[in-house]
Amino acid sequence: MAPRPYWRGYLRLSLVTCPVLLYPAITQAEKTHFHQINKRTGNRLRQQMIDEETGKAVDKDDKGRGYELGKSKYVEIEEEELETIQIEATHTIDIDSFVPKEEVDQRYLEKPYYITPGGEKVGEEAYAVIRDAMRDKERVALARIVMAHREHVIAIEPMDKGLLGMTLRYPYEVRDAKEYFSGIRAVRTPRDAVKLAEHILDAKAGHFDPERFKDDYENALKALVRRKAKGRTIEAPEEKPETSNVIDLMDALRQSVEGARPRGRAKSSKRRTSSRRRKAA
Repeated sequence: MAPRPYWRGYLRLSLVTCPVLLYPAITQAEKTHFHQINKRTGNRLRQQMIDEETGKAVDKDDKGRGYELGKSKYVEIEEEELETIQIEATHTIDIDSFVPKEEVDQRYLEKPYYITPGGEKVGEEAYAVIRDAMRDKERVALARIVMAHREHVIAIEPMDKGLLGMTLRYPYEVRDAKEYFSGIRAVRTPRDAVKLAEHILDAKAGHFDPERFKDDYENALKALVRRKAKGRTIEAPEEKPETSNVIDLMDALRQSVEGARPRGRAKSSKRRTSSRRRKAA
């Protein structure tokens, strides 16, 4: 059974429009989740909203929204008042501009979505034209989309035979890096130390392969749940002694270079050496 689209509408580039569907590109379904339970009865717990001052439970009809103006001072906002500022859902992704992919600041990336054609043949042709033009020019489209009554900026780029859309954060959501990096002292790095570090980088060079990502905590969590479900006792692991943080940088780099060298090459060189010895004999 095909997944249901999260959003359906149109992708528009100037006068070119094509129907599209949006699907979330990520899921939390496979992660281990827990519920709050009553340890005495084993029953699941339900949360209640408690009045901070009276300590009494609040009925559903009495719950509302309030923006804090000051300590314990709120302005109440009604649902009908929020509706006055909700943006009309146009069901159209309007492309505003195209930017070089390398200019997209990684900090602004939020949630990924797969964007697929809506099913019409003419629409599929328009979809393919927009996708291939972006691929040829190595450009990312910046567009606007309304989801859940809020307008989002979305970056769209070619991916495989389709399009990947990534909603972007607004500037007020991204913290200024200067607040964190301004205190870092300017250190003059020894050239030989940098060279050794570059050797380590070369020895560990690879390619981006998500299949190699292993969530060790999630796997251990699943194993713990299975053991506990079978009635086994869970014992805390022995504490490991803390290692000293005092190191000699050059010595650590040299040892790292030795440890990063591929072992296969060393073995093959040994075989070649031993074969030469046999020939000489």
